[in-house]
Amino acid sequence: MRLQGKTIGYFVAQEVEDLEFWVPVMRLREEGARVIVIGLDKQTVHGKHGLEMTPDVSIDEAPGAADLDGLVIPGGWAPDKLRRNQRVLQLVREMHTQHKIIGTICHGGWVPISAGILHGQKATGSKGIKDDITNAGGIWVDVPAFREGHFVWGRVVEDIPAFCHELVDALATAQN
Repeated sequence: MRLQGKTIGYFVAQEVEDLEFWVPVMRLREEGARVIVIGLDKQTVHGKHGLEMTPDVSIDEAPGAADLDGLVIPGGWAPDKLRRNQRVLQLVREMHTQHKIIGTICHGGWVPISAGILHGQKATGSKGIKDDITNAGGIWVDVPAFREGHFVWGRVVEDIPAFCHELVDALATAQN
């Protein structure tokens, strides 16, 4: 259990990509991490494919960056809702400033883009956000998953295994 004692925040909102939520959450828990599911509020949400997820806390109740070892942003349409919330963007910026692990997959990259922390960073995600990454000053890389500093990037659903591998390794080896 490589992540025993680690606390990971995991964002969720309506129309999250179900597999990009559930598979990494289960993988992190399997490695012993405490995963705190953070929603815009505490209402149960429905993924793009109908699965339900209930946040543990709302963003207003969420722990700060000092209390988290990592933060994960899944894709689907949830990131478009998450990035409109200033508290979400503030937590992402705090994680970035403290060099804590930030994992994003698919459209999850919209949140760091809106937080203004992507400039000069290599990034991947759904090809649907390629232009957004480039326009935000990021450097588009078309690979399944990789780690760049304290960022872990995953491309799409099919790349979840590679994303989980990179995410667990980054969290296990991070010097927080």
